[in-house]
Amino acid sequence: MAVSKTFGAEAVRQAYAAGQRVFGENYIQEAVDKITALADLPLQWHCIGPIQSNKTRLVATHFDWVHSVDRLKIAQRLSEQRPADKPPLQVCIQVNIDGGSTKAGVQPEAALELAQQIQALPRLQLRGLMTIPEPAADFAAACAVHTQARRLLEALNAKGLGLDTLSMGMSADLDAAVQCGSTMVRVGSAIFGKR
Repeated sequence: MAVSKTFGAEAVRQAYAAGQRVFGENYIQEAVDKITALADLPLQWHCIGPIQSNKTRLVATHFDWVHSVDRLKIAQRLSEQRPADKPPLQVCIQVNIDGGSTKAGVQPEAALELAQQIQALPRLQLRGLMTIPEPAADFAAACAVHTQARRLLEALNAKGLGLDTLSMGMSADLDAAVQCGSTMVRVGSAIFGKR
């Protein structure tokens, strides 16, 4: 996924011309403006930033995927506000996999309960997990954290959840993430340049 936050619609249009179809955005209002401006293109839009309660309707209306669900309240609002004429919103649970004090996400031990609650909601389809760990000191350290996320996904699937998406890895650690089982990397600066 190409993370296009802070880059305008024209940069997204250029990436589309080069073959990119999947875009991630952190800032909801900025993203909605871009989604509207690029409605002529067959793009898939992923919300990867934090979601406040007052922004759930925008997310439910405009995005195809949400990677940053970490509370039942947000999931419930997304389900209630997803337009009936759109397919179910594809959802990943954000997990604070390494316990970073400044990181959002549900604690790993609470992921199963939240996953089961989300699966019961209409208009949402739970797909997997998303992580944003603290920067790792080296490749081995990055792999250790990413392996924890993969094992958590496997543990949830052992409980019958049938998840198929592990959204982990960014420009700096995507090699380690892919080696450890990531199915979706979020790449911004390596595509668009420095912000």
